Amino acid sequence: VAPSKVYDVLGTDAGVKQALAKLDTIKSKVVWWTSGSQTPQLLADGEVVVGSTYNGRLFKLIEVDKQPVSMLWDWQVFDLDGWVVPSGTKNKAAVMKYLKFATDTQRLADQAKWISYGPTRASSAPLVGNHDSLGIPMAPHMPTDPLNAKTTLLFNYEFWADNRDDLDSKFNAWLLK
Repeated sequence: VAPSKVYDVLGTDAGVKQALAKLDTIKSKVVWWTSGSQTPQLLADGEVVVGSTYNGRLFKLIEVDKQPVSMLWDWQVFDLDGWVVPSGTKNKAAVMKYLKFATDTQRLADQAKWISYGPTRASSAPLVGNHDSLGIPMAPHMPTDPLNAKTTLLFNYEFWADNRDDLDSKFNAWLLK
């Protein structure tokens, strides 16, 4: 399925059947994880040879623990976060001041000194420097680095809000077969 069509296909009964049929071909070899710490540990222990996890967890495995693992960014699922200020909030001026502070271009770039999650502002990306204790450049470890972001699949919040319960039910039924 072309990445641009993933949600269109997965939004149909035929698409769900197709996805589960594909998973049938590897089901006996898959180790499912429930916490972000599991994949790096499974890789380090040699229990699995490929995995899907959060890039910050793999950064530690690769650069700190020096495990023979590399990261493939091809068709990463790009997930976004955001801030919400409720209408009528009592201390709106203080909230807005904090948001200005927290989303400052340089401040977001500086966060990369400690963790390899990409800054949320495009203006921050060129300012990403070196890791605080390792001294290595952090840009190559960021999902937002141009070389890593060539092919991404944007997480579709609307799709999952509309379909998560149904798809979880079908997936869990498939797991139990």
